[in-house]
Amino acid sequence: MKNLPRPLRLALAVILTSAGTALHPLGNPQVIIASQAREEPSRVAAEQEKIRSVLDGMGRGWRYLSVSRTDGEYLRNLTDSIRAKRVVEIGTSTGYSGLWFALALRATGGKLYTHEIDPGRIAMAREHFRMAGVDDIVIVVEGDAHETVKQHREPIDLLFLDADKEGYIDYLRKLLPLVRPGGLIVAHNMRRPRPDPRYMEAITTNPDLETRFVLMEGAGIGVTKKLR
Repeated sequence: MKNLPRPLRLALAVILTSAGTALHPLGNPQVIIASQAREEPSRVAAEQEKIRSVLDGMGRGWRYLSVSRTDGEYLRNLTDSIRAKRVVEIGTSTGYSGLWFALALRATGGKLYTHEIDPGRIAMAREHFRMAGVDDIVIVVEGDAHETVKQHREPIDLLFLDADKEGYIDYLRKLLPLVRPGGLIVAHNMRRPRPDPRYMEAITTNPDLETRFVLMEGAGIGVTKKLR
């Protein structure tokens, strides 16, 4: 091509470039990647808006919710801050707290594994997850969580305890080995009703754990970080 006249070289270069683009099965890959990058935040935002609409409806229509809206926002922010991919929740109730987790998990690409023993609450939670369009990222585990948590084998980024308060210590013992270093154990009702002293001792005396208590004007939340 060096020996060709310059006008001919230029014309040939244009032809080859055009042909390469036309023959590429995906067209111009750089254009496609840029387009996907623009579409991804838009898609996630739309999915999150659908979740929020169900949360708003539950907030207006239900007298009893497992967590307050403030607590829910905090759970969502915690999940997002550590870019959690695997969240395990003990105590699904009607799915309100699970939807707050789902808000973050839509952005992180993660999943929620939520445990519940009450068939009536399970049915309501499933319907709320369906309405919010998150039943693809929420796995409801039915049965006694003291037994069903034994199914877990993969590392956990965030563990949320909001079931029988006297059972917190058992859930902690069984699942703490799976919580990754840097992962969080978040316990609801650290102010009221009165927390189990055994659980409090376990999260405040273990040198491998660091615990802070937040939002104590309400039910109270304990956030424990696994250091190693």
